[in-house]
Amino acid sequence: MDGTVFLSRGGLVMLVLSRKIGEEIVIDEEVVVRVLKISGSRVQLGFIAPPEIHIRRPEVPPRREKRDLSPTPAP
Repeated sequence: MDGTVFLSRGGLVMLVLSRKIGEEIVIDEEVVVRVLKISGSRVQLGFIAPPEIHIRRPEVPPRREKRDLSPTPAP
């Protein structure tokens, strides 16, 4: 299936690639996705990205932003 492209919901296009352990995919020259481990039907991926890029799993609710709890300066 390497390089197969097909339409997904909402008219978006999905590119399907095959990778082996240790191989990488680079997205927009900023995000690197590396295949770390394959065990049965589970694949472990590693992500290298700038801190402003938020990466999350859809099944995990997003974290709330941390509030600034530092004391406010006295006038």
